[in-house]
Amino acid sequence: MILLLSRNSSYLIEARKGKLHTKDGIFNLDEILKKNFGDKIKTHLKKEFMMVKPNLADILERAKRGPQIIMPKDAALILAYTGISQGSFVVDVGTGSSFLAIFLANYIKPGKVVTYEKDKKMVRIAEENIRLSGLSRFIEIKNKDATKGIAEKNVDLVTVDVQNPEKVVKQAYKALKPGGWLAVYSPTIEEVIAVTKKIRELNFSYIKTVENIVREWQTERTTRPKTMGIMHTGFLTFARKVN
Repeated sequence: MILLLSRNSSYLIEARKGKLHTKDGIFNLDEILKKNFGDKIKTHLKKEFMMVKPNLADILERAKRGPQIIMPKDAALILAYTGISQGSFVVDVGTGSSFLAIFLANYIKPGKVVTYEKDKKMVRIAEENIRLSGLSRFIEIKNKDATKGIAEKNVDLVTVDVQNPEKVVKQAYKALKPGGWLAVYSPTIEEVIAVTKKIRELNFSYIKTVENIVREWQTERTTRPKTMGIMHTGFLTFARKVN
């Protein structure tokens, strides 16, 4: 993957031959293949771009999306609250577009993420995003319903982002190792209530529900919070298996 970067535009491309037509002009991809990261290239309109190696944020920004993803601000909070590290073993229930699985795999590699998704259509989207991320060897997708069982054991973290997440809590408990963490993403407080009730029934400890709101500010002309932005996305409920 190559990121073509200018002051006002950027394009993420796969290395291949041919032409790339953009609003900034036409790129000669044959010429790009002969260059290295850090080199500059111009379109036929003489607009200049620098070739850089894309990072995970660049790839996720352009990946295919389903109806909902866990935003980076919430994914980062999962890392902060659970303290998982490189080499960890994670089960992700509700793959969706695979954004969370990719985010976690990039952080815990050479550890592994096993992700469950029952919708075949979403599995196809997830597989393409994982391929683009370059993290295929650290992520395994299972086209299965996790409410009917999680095969993995001694797991460091189980993340859940599905409807009626309380139906997965018992399976998550069985999969977790002692001291392992459960992190459940819920868009509504009704889901939080249902999942917290189930969590308490199974004797999880260190139960906590949080909401992460990020507000971007404008600094052109005047300095103030931006009028539009992503505020509430969902609630995160954390719990730890102690016995």
